Amino acid sequence: MTEIGTGKHFWPAIYWLFFFAISLGLGYPALNRFDPRTVPGCVDSNEYFNMVSGDRVGSWDEQLRLRPLVPWLAKPFFQISQGRIRSWNPVAFGLLISSALFTATGALLFLQFGRKYAASHSTAFAGTLLYLLNFTVHNKHLGCGLVDSGESSLLLTLYWLLFEGKFFLLPIVGLLGALSKETFIPMAAIAVLGWAIVEFRNGRWKRNQTLWSFGMIVVGLSTTVLLQFGVYDRLIWPWEFAAQLRNDPWARDASLLQGLIGCLTDRQFWYIFGWLLPLGVLRLKRLPGAWMGASLGGAAAALAMGAWNNGEGATAPAVFNSIGPILSLSAAQMLGSGLTPAPGPATAERTLPDRS
Repeated sequence: MTEIGTGKHFWPAIYWLFFFAISLGLGYPALNRFDPRTVPGCVDSNEYFNMVSGDRVGSWDEQLRLRPLVPWLAKPFFQISQGRIRSWNPVAFGLLISSALFTATGALLFLQFGRKYAASHSTAFAGTLLYLLNFTVHNKHLGCGLVDSGESSLLLTLYWLLFEGKFFLLPIVGLLGALSKETFIPMAAIAVLGWAIVEFRNGRWKRNQTLWSFGMIVVGLSTTVLLQFGVYDRLIWPWEFAAQLRNDPWARDASLLQGLIGCLTDRQFWYIFGWLLPLGVLRLKRLPGAWMGASLGGAAAALAMGAWNNGEGATAPAVFNSIGPILSLSAAQMLGSGLTPAPGPATAERTLPDRS
């Protein structure tokens, strides 16, 4: 990777601090402008607030306790800030700091691998900013006391590891991803499958990469089972958990097709993708096919889960977490070119490094 300017070793830290500051600004209203627990679209934050503060009174959804990663990281910031931040809500402050840490880290990783395959560094930087400015990031990752920032950051970490060929680290991503949200492992598994299909067709897929990928899935599913045992005090296998979701009243009363249509027609889906899809699809062929395969795989898994439990608008952020990065970088290439065809060979012709 080509470094920029002088002091090259400090640039990642500078960018990370920049993204962290942006994240704090995007999530600031939740500190004292409004209480996310009273907003219909953010009601899940009730449980996450309780997880941070340790208050079990009024806890209403045990399933949300299967997502402890962001609240765990928020807890020390909550404890330190109590009585020291005036009108700011200390629980909201802890959750914002935790979410901003994940968001800034994910944005930095996105910039790092985006620089390799964008037309220029400035295009990769613009793509990262487009990603941060999306409806999902300031409403779900940062502004409502939710935990989607963990899943998003770890999917970006997954993409970075795939680009760098560091497959031996996939089980760690599986562990952290399962702690962030129970939807992570199905999305990550299908994303890696999409990556593997493209790489196998190009003759670059290795046997040990298959083993590490299965390791990620096994570690992730095992973590989810252990979390469920801790929450429900009984062993629940993944297929039993999936059947339980389908048996919920709002899910069983809708067919899978109705559930899928509900996900795609929900207004939240179009808040996120209404501008991103038209701008992003036109330059996708200039980006690596393996990344496209992984992004489509993760998005398909998110939509399948949304159709299964009739998730409607709650599905759109997960779809964005999977396919939003590549669409954002593609949109930046389109906007940077002035909406005119770019000369020269397509970036998609660049091959990924052959790594074991």
